[in-house]
Amino acid sequence: MERTEQELRRLEELNLLEQAGINAYPYSFEKTHNAFEILDNFSDENPSPFSNVSIAGRIMAIRRMGKATFCHILDQTGKIQIYIRKDDIPDFYDNLKYLDIGDIIGVKGFVFRTKTGEITVHTKELQLLCKSISPLPIPKEEIDEEGNKIIHDPFTDKEVRYRQRYTDLIVNYSIREVFIKRSKIITRMRRYFDERGWLEVETPILQPIYGGASARPFITHHNALDIDLYLRIADELYLKRLIVGGYEGVYEISKNFRNEGMDKMHNPEFTAMEIYVAYKDYNWMMEMTEDLIYTIANDVLGTINIEYDGNPINLQKPFKREKMFDLFKKYIGKDIFGASLQDLLKIADEHNLELPPNAPYSKVIDEIFSELVQPNLISPTFVMDYPIEISPLAKKHRSTSGLVERFELFINGFEVANAFTELNDPRDQRTRLEQQALERAKGDEEAMVLDEDFLHSLEIGLPPTAGLGIGIDRLVMLLTGQTSIRDVIFFPQLKPDKPAK
Repeated sequence: MERTEQELRRLEELNLLEQAGINAYPYSFEKTHNAFEILDNFSDENPSPFSNVSIAGRIMAIRRMGKATFCHILDQTGKIQIYIRKDDIPDFYDNLKYLDIGDIIGVKGFVFRTKTGEITVHTKELQLLCKSISPLPIPKEEIDEEGNKIIHDPFTDKEVRYRQRYTDLIVNYSIREVFIKRSKIITRMRRYFDERGWLEVETPILQPIYGGASARPFITHHNALDIDLYLRIADELYLKRLIVGGYEGVYEISKNFRNEGMDKMHNPEFTAMEIYVAYKDYNWMMEMTEDLIYTIANDVLGTINIEYDGNPINLQKPFKREKMFDLFKKYIGKDIFGASLQDLLKIADEHNLELPPNAPYSKVIDEIFSELVQPNLISPTFVMDYPIEISPLAKKHRSTSGLVERFELFINGFEVANAFTELNDPRDQRTRLEQQALERAKGDEEAMVLDEDFLHSLEIGLPPTAGLGIGIDRLVMLLTGQTSIRDVIFFPQLKPDKPAK
């Protein structure tokens, strides 16, 4: 590989450090504190608890002044200033000229406050922990006319951020905070379920028959068994089998995989949560869902009032409840309940909606909803009671023929959750999966596959059950204000990088 001038200089510095007997890559370093603990707890009135600290981090700024040097180091919790005097580390001080922004150091010393008021670690011992060969893209800072600090993203090409997320996390602290919140959101969700006695489980990622959603799968081959397997597109069918087996509440937070397009809302590898609770229905699940999201927002963010893409959103429960066909009437001005495929195609044509050739009823009505209704659902809204044709795993509506007991939760115009009163009549389920097979034969690659073992489990007996799926990535987007799914996934899928010429 061809080295830049800066990399060549750093390699030479590394060589000089090693000639001086300094190990640039030691095995360990004992820390006693992090930056946040010091900055949050240090007191001028009682400095003694911080009279002997050991801290480590990456150099983000360095200012040399002859016999004294100031630098800022960054650890997981934030930045802190380090003060280094030649008199304190005479054997190492002259080697400071070989240190660069990006190098990782460990220091031992005591904490004090400078004349300018900055809490600082006075170094008594310093150890190089890692010499950085490739320089960091440092964000530029400026002060506007009103005295506000403006930090410019050092990445001129956003894709580089995703390809080098490790660098992005170093130089963009706000991005690091997004992923900390992501972890807290998942942890709080898991605790919510655990507190109610529901069991976290694991189901197969490699499946001989994929199901639980309408999607194209990724296919792989198992050499030992000499069979093709599919990466799961959803957890649903295996989790229902566990309810059949006698568990009354199970959930899974897992990776799913769908061989579909990529955009701001879709990544082929994504994280989902699915939960199934016996003896409940979709009305109960609506109440649980809004309480779950309210609780997560309140506990993780400290507020239920958020802003997303310029829209103020209040997560106070209860959320709105709207019937799907009432929304059609509201936003397209027509009552389309019971409309034929031809009627729907005419509506799609009137609104210049693009549809695949020979699109079935399910695809057409879904496209009409997605394009003409969904963007209007800014406040948290449960859309209820879907046509049976687009919900082959949901139980028939108890009072309205042609519909199923299903809801989706929309916030700021995108889907966050999907839930059913689960279909547990094996005869009805077989009929619907057979219809899916017919659609598949006609060319619908996303139609579900008939799963005989799943049908057999229903014949053993699935109690009345409510199920819910939440897109974790989208929920994190919502609660952190990120408008692209790539900004809440550490390593999103990208086109292969172009090789250097």
